[in-house]
Amino acid sequence: MLKPPNRILIYGFGNPGRQDDALGILLAGEMETWIKKNKFTNIEVDQNYQLNIEDSEKISHYDVVIFVDAMINETGSFSYSLLKPDLITDFTMHSVKPSFIVGLCEQIFGICPQSFLLQIRGYEWEIIEKISPKARINLEASVEFLKLKIQDNYIIANA
Repeated sequence: MLKPPNRILIYGFGNPGRQDDALGILLAGEMETWIKKNKFTNIEVDQNYQLNIEDSEKISHYDVVIFVDAMINETGSFSYSLLKPDLITDFTMHSVKPSFIVGLCEQIFGICPQSFLLQIRGYEWEIIEKISPKARINLEASVEFLKLKIQDNYIIANA
């Protein structure tokens, strides 16, 4: 018997008005185009400026969640890591981390989707709606990486 396809959510977040902070949103847009072109029925995309505690309900409907954000880092063009549920919060709840959303999902709904964080290296953070040339290269590399990761590791359902 065939295993049903994983329900996958790609969730990009960031501020498109702050140059490279838009990388998560831009990757989400690129992936949405790829998903539609290939008629994948089990992969959805969402995006927002920041994560909110309400996102814990959203992710409860998926088997796999891939959060995508920009990062300030001195090494590598992007990083991809498994997220563990974590209910530790910062001083403010204005913005929450993906691991907190996963932890809240597990605590409230008793569901813990396999979750990952894809962080794309950015370089410029001014108030401009255009990413830097080096960030564009990192975005393209991370889009190709994610396409391969999804194809290699998950059953993809075509319409």
